[in-house]
Amino acid sequence: MMKKIAQPLIISVLLLAMAYSFWFSQPWLQLCYGLALFLFGMQCIKEGLQNSVGGTLERLLSHSTSTSYKSFGFGILATFFLQSSTLVVLLSIAFLSTGMINLAGGIAVILGTNLGATSGIWMLALLGRTISLSAVAMPMLVFGIFLSFLKEKHFFIGRVLVGIALIFIGIDAIKGGFDEVDDELSFLAMQVTGVAEIVVFSLAGLLVTMALQSSHATLILTLALLSAGQIDLTQGFAIALGSNVGSSVTTAFVGVLGSDRSGQRLALAHLLFNIIVAIVVLILWVPLNRLVLFIGAEAELNQLLQLALFHTMINLMGAVIFWPVQGRFKDFLYRILPDKKEVSLIEDSEKTAGAIYLNQNLLRSGDTAFRAVFKELQHFSALSLEVLCHVLFIEPEKLYRSNQPDAKCAIESDLPTPPLELNAQQLYEAQIKPVYGDILDFMSKMEIDSDEHQQQLIEANIAVLRLVEIIKNAKHIQKNMHTYLQLPESAPHQDYVNLREYLFKILCLAYQIIDSNYGSKRWKRSMANLEQHLTALYNFRVRLMQKLRDGDLDGWQASSLMNDCNYARDIGHGLIEILAMPSMELLTTKEEISEVLAISQDQK
Repeated sequence: MMKKIAQPLIISVLLLAMAYSFWFSQPWLQLCYGLALFLFGMQCIKEGLQNSVGGTLERLLSHSTSTSYKSFGFGILATFFLQSSTLVVLLSIAFLSTGMINLAGGIAVILGTNLGATSGIWMLALLGRTISLSAVAMPMLVFGIFLSFLKEKHFFIGRVLVGIALIFIGIDAIKGGFDEVDDELSFLAMQVTGVAEIVVFSLAGLLVTMALQSSHATLILTLALLSAGQIDLTQGFAIALGSNVGSSVTTAFVGVLGSDRSGQRLALAHLLFNIIVAIVVLILWVPLNRLVLFIGAEAELNQLLQLALFHTMINLMGAVIFWPVQGRFKDFLYRILPDKKEVSLIEDSEKTAGAIYLNQNLLRSGDTAFRAVFKELQHFSALSLEVLCHVLFIEPEKLYRSNQPDAKCAIESDLPTPPLELNAQQLYEAQIKPVYGDILDFMSKMEIDSDEHQQQLIEANIAVLRLVEIIKNAKHIQKNMHTYLQLPESAPHQDYVNLREYLFKILCLAYQIIDSNYGSKRWKRSMANLEQHLTALYNFRVRLMQKLRDGDLDGWQASSLMNDCNYARDIGHGLIEILAMPSMELLTTKEEISEVLAISQDQK
């Protein structure tokens, strides 16, 4: 309740404070106006590019990270064209979370991203202070707004043009704002020198970047301040250094909160990279400054270009430092952020479960969201198999051990020890239904253009629904099984022991199919065995009818067994229907599925 009140209250206070400051300072209003246009322009470009070339970017990333050199080059080029290192890093985190790239490729992308981010400051520095960008921005704004009235990709291309135009207008506004505050503001008058000056301005760059969520915006302000003579070159260097760290803090925050352990490693890698580079730069501050000034003097570079040179040198130095130790850096990240031991079924059956592979950040990209759905379907399949084991009063480890070499899928002499817990409904409410809801909610927010992907998602939706129906069928079986397994002297006792063994064999065969590559010989053999096993129910029914005629079972007991046979048949046919779907090829990748299905086995 307090949070709901506090947030709008804080926003209202900030808006009132800004309005009050605008009333008293026209130059400050001009600066904020320019900065607002710049940030909104960046947002338009991100949105437009992500929707117009997003699929192309995803395919390029998935095919351009097979080697470290390709990943490094992709990081440079993607950041150059998108002009947003944050967007490229966040997309890389999302792709890593869904297995489209590995951690080594992600680290190399980050090294390239930091270097590619220097292209923006070079372009702005080359334009300098004397060139007005508004003349170029006006026709771009007209064309962009015109295209925005059209549909599909034309709309998003229009958004890109509008974004570029707003950035150009914003840059001119920022320059004009600093021209007007010449007499009101000058950081040169600050009584801070030496190491303290470097630290203060580096922290300023870090904080401004975190506040604006854009290192480009910070560098624009720095260039404008430097151009207006309100900071000196050393102070500009320090702000640029701080902005590097600030951009990684932003992505680290988003990555840690909104990603799985793989994405968190890459977010931490980005943060550690920039922090370590910043420390090295501070240690080598004096020689590095002298080198930049020497090159600037020899090449007759103005101060803006020298700032761009400094920004490039620190990022290039970072790439040189980290390139030889990428392997050890990756191992270090695995040590400090090991894989979580994710149990697919929570030990406390009353505690609500949830999806473990779905988060809102993955919706940034259609391909990553698509992959995430099938990874979550892997988890949901494992969860469902475990719930079915619990419904049959069987430890899930026995299912996992059944797939080991020379293991037998049999539980004839392994009867559960009374008292048995009637927990099927509780498991459904706490474990199955919440994950099912998370999957449906995530899929409803996805934007998929490919017809093939649309069809595969429909099949995934059907598979999840069928798994839910299977669990509901199993709930009915547990009621009678719970009663008669605890009554060894009762007439239906042995029949329920046989039915329990029959159902466990279905689960074992389903596990073998899931653990096989789709369409392989092992997969086909296991599917044939499962279909053959289902025919055994006919003989089971024949024996039940004979027992009823012989008086070994009464009508009530026979009807209960017949109903449970029908539920068992539906469970078997439901699993066959799911596993035979063509889209399950995305699910039955042996290496991935084995890892997910064996999670609980590793925990015991």
